[in-house]
Amino acid sequence: MQIKALCGALGSEIQGVNLATVDGNQMGVIRDTFHKSHVLVFPEQDLEPAAQVAFTEHFGPAEPHPLKTRATVDGFDTVLILENKPGQPGAPNDYWHSDISHSEVPPAASCLHALTIPDGHGDTMFCNMVAAYEGLSDGMKALITPLRALHSGMATYERSLQSNDARKIDPSEIKPPHAHPIVRTHPKSGKKSLFVNPHFTAGIEGMTDEESKTILDVLYAAAIQPENIYRHRWQPGDVLIWDNRSVMHYAVRDYTEDMPRKMHRTTAGGEVPA
Repeated sequence: MQIKALCGALGSEIQGVNLATVDGNQMGVIRDTFHKSHVLVFPEQDLEPAAQVAFTEHFGPAEPHPLKTRATVDGFDTVLILENKPGQPGAPNDYWHSDISHSEVPPAASCLHALTIPDGHGDTMFCNMVAAYEGLSDGMKALITPLRALHSGMATYERSLQSNDARKIDPSEIKPPHAHPIVRTHPKSGKKSLFVNPHFTAGIEGMTDEESKTILDVLYAAAIQPENIYRHRWQPGDVLIWDNRSVMHYAVRDYTEDMPRKMHRTTAGGEVPA
């Protein structure tokens, strides 16, 4: 395998490996690099759904989306289809977030396999939440370390009201907000990172909306500094996996429904943030 850094902020590209036939020694290197780089890109892959599920499960058990907001591949309820095509525009994800952070046990990792890509469009950006935490002042670190943020799935419900989600979610399916530490410790690397995002984080436990917003806005601004971001330009065949515990991501919405785009997504289960 050949491994190279994607930028100074985060991310590594790994070439010379076939993810459909990856062996134990290769996976050891891949996991170690994952925990250091947060985002891994594997170009020129050809993964059938079963192989994508098998690769994902090296990072945690493959899980279906709890709210079933996407169609899935026949026979594989853990392989979501993210598709944009004429008459069926894809649901937007053009906001900074960590996937399904509103779950009691948020996922460890998300994996995308690019099948059809509009040339030069539909990039995905990632920001390093470890670096965001480490760049804060000692005073801000001391303030936020004991705090817990409330994460809600209400934003997903509101998006489902649009016609381009797989189905309309019933409000009764949205559970009460879950509280997670604003500063979480990665179970593998031991690194501390911010664990809040402007899409699913509804506020800070025990604070007013105004107080919460003041603190959260400072944290979000620290996270999305340009020097803290990697922007991935997709190519057909790319497989990209990222750590939801230590990054946020943003899907750039610069394409229209007449520009076909299709990906398969799998999710690896994680642990209760601590």
